[in-house]
Amino acid sequence: MAKQKIILDLDTGIDDAMAIAYAVAAPNADLVGIVNSYGNVVVEQAAKNSLQILDLLGATDVPVFEGVSHSLETDSFEVMDVSAHIHGVNGVGEVELPESSRQVEEMSGVDFMIEAAHKYGKDLTIIPTGPLTNLALALRKDPEIANLIGNVTLMGGALTVPGNVTDAAEANINQDATAANEVFRSPLHDTMVGLDVTLRTLLTKKETQQWRDLGTVAGEKFADIVDYYIDIYDEMYPELGGCSLHDPLAVGVACDPSFVQTLDIDLLVHTGELNYGRTTGDTAKLDDPNPSASVAIQVDEKRYLKTFMEYLNYLFANNK
Repeated sequence: MAKQKIILDLDTGIDDAMAIAYAVAAPNADLVGIVNSYGNVVVEQAAKNSLQILDLLGATDVPVFEGVSHSLETDSFEVMDVSAHIHGVNGVGEVELPESSRQVEEMSGVDFMIEAAHKYGKDLTIIPTGPLTNLALALRKDPEIANLIGNVTLMGGALTVPGNVTDAAEANINQDATAANEVFRSPLHDTMVGLDVTLRTLLTKKETQQWRDLGTVAGEKFADIVDYYIDIYDEMYPELGGCSLHDPLAVGVACDPSFVQTLDIDLLVHTGELNYGRTTGDTAKLDDPNPSASVAIQVDEKRYLKTFMEYLNYLFANNK
């Protein structure tokens, strides 16, 4: 099976950790690096979490890079109280993981994206599951990469449902609407995996118990991390009956686009005070015969969850 080259761009919290596991386990994915961002935690903590999760999964050959620490619109970043509540202050449900013996790479995450675009071209998929600041800066620094990268499959946005930070805005887009707008309006092809579909993919303690039953450290640690997330979801969104698989669904769609039905459309992001962070179609391009984005609007959640569990069960079982 041919493997696509994948870069994850993460603000490594709990669902980002599951996204890493999916990318490591997927048979048609070659995870060539992780770039870190801010959001669920500060960028330094995100990078630390990424290294520790990779170690836990036996994927110690995957390099980890730090991206930028704040949005294009600000000079600093502080984690929102709600983010610390949902993911824990350490980003992984307050679960203690062994310190990694590896270090973050010296190259910046932005430069790594540019280098990988030139190296892998159309074989490269970038999967941002946090704000789009790193990718926007890479495009500013080297606009040519917009025509090199095969696809950007992002977790973010909401087209047919309300946002989760405001009625208009989803959290990742809301972190840096300017960056998101620059990415969407570039020549890059984007696949937006937003709240329209991620709220339909749910994980419960029935599934995390399967990880515990494997009797491995990886299975137990991931069950501890995700059970924290499920408990928070039960508190904040009791109507859902589980936790949403936001970030790992984006990885799943990058590896197998048939998990979702999409609407091809040119997107823009509202950056004014009114409706800040809202993702909508671009009225100036309604007749564009070749839209630059595809938005997931339906998902085969049962088949996705089956695949997700098959991949992660196998991965955790084989990492003692």
